[in-house]
Amino acid sequence: MLNHSVNRRVFSSALVATSFMQHARAATATVGQAAPEFSAVDTAGKTRRLSDYKGKLVVLEWTNPGCPFVQKHYSGNMQSLQKEFAGKGVVWLSINSTEAGSGDYLAPAELANWMGGKNAAATATLMDASGKIGQLYGAKTTPHMYIVNPQGRLAYAGAIDSIPSARVDDIKTATNYVRQGLNEALGGKAISMASTQAYGCSIKYKA
Repeated sequence: MLNHSVNRRVFSSALVATSFMQHARAATATVGQAAPEFSAVDTAGKTRRLSDYKGKLVVLEWTNPGCPFVQKHYSGNMQSLQKEFAGKGVVWLSINSTEAGSGDYLAPAELANWMGGKNAAATATLMDASGKIGQLYGAKTTPHMYIVNPQGRLAYAGAIDSIPSARVDDIKTATNYVRQGLNEALGGKAISMASTQAYGCSIKYKA
């Protein structure tokens, strides 16, 4: 009788664990599915929600100023993209998921100063030191890029471009997947390369 009771408890626990895992998988960002809702405070202290931008194309850019791959693209490439598409009504959210204990962590004011010094043109820079948003989206590297369409579905996930290096000179010969995808989306077309392999520095998530 005791064994049956123990078995029932183990089976019940397994069902709960399985249900939790299935729910966690379902909540993870998937191209073609609804982009998970989130809210975060930006470097100016304002709360931003993804749903605030329903009806617009939204770029999510994971960033970390201490990363050589981020520094490569902030030599002018990332700012150029931000400015080009801001002029076309695209919302650009830069997100930093570096945990506070990392040597790469920058407090909001420091991060804002870095972005300002680079003449970045993101709509907002969001703080995600808990890593919740990054893990929700499965962001692995900096940079890691996502495009959310006006209907709130994830339309692209992956690299900024086709050459996975930290060399600035490679920017001019690479295919820029984000520019390509945004132009296709703005033209009413499906994004032809909806998923690519992101490259860069591993995100320093909170343990």
